Amino acid sequence: MSHYMYEFLGLMAVFSIMIVSPGADFAIVVRQSIVHGRRSAVMTSFGIGASLLFHISYTILGLGLLVSKSLFLFGMLKWAGAAYLFYLGVKALRAPGMEAPAGIEEGEKDKNISDWRCFLMGFVTNALNPKPVLFFLSLFSALVSHETPALVQATYGLFMATALIAWFVAVSTFFTMQSVRERFVAWGRWFNRVTGLVFIGLGIKLATQQAS
Repeated sequence: MSHYMYEFLGLMAVFSIMIVSPGADFAIVVRQSIVHGRRSAVMTSFGIGASLLFHISYTILGLGLLVSKSLFLFGMLKWAGAAYLFYLGVKALRAPGMEAPAGIEEGEKDKNISDWRCFLMGFVTNALNPKPVLFFLSLFSALVSHETPALVQATYGLFMATALIAWFVAVSTFFTMQSVRERFVAWGRWFNRVTGLVFIGLGIKLATQQAS
């Protein structure tokens, strides 16, 4: 049992550094918070967490190694992810200015976007990124013994997904605080342009990534 605990603590120590590093997931949660409100951002966070479980599941099953070694599969995933980020970027660039609805800090959301759509947006943003394939493959290879049962590894993954969701829920809460959100909303079209360029930049970065 102590062996498993050391494995778990090692995984969480490295993973904690990874989740606070800004990337596409962080950008999409921040944008959802500012544009659509807390509920939408939280649902997006749950989508990201579910996608993390997806990545961990196929890593445990050994499919992650197949993807990382296949230039065709890796390239297909990479270009699909880059295309989706480009789509989000163009959509943000074309978006109009924003208005700050009252009570957004209490969890109200934009009625024009459904919970399922928000969840799917978070899931797809993370699922189409090949970086987690390489990250979890290297992380589990380095820190988790081959003798560790799949059920124990799945438990590690569940705790990691929970930590990721908690982090992005905290991000959602911060960026939907009335005082914080009003400052971003005041930028109007400039906020949309900046976030649009961020998504496009992340898409270019993803498109130029090479499989190791």
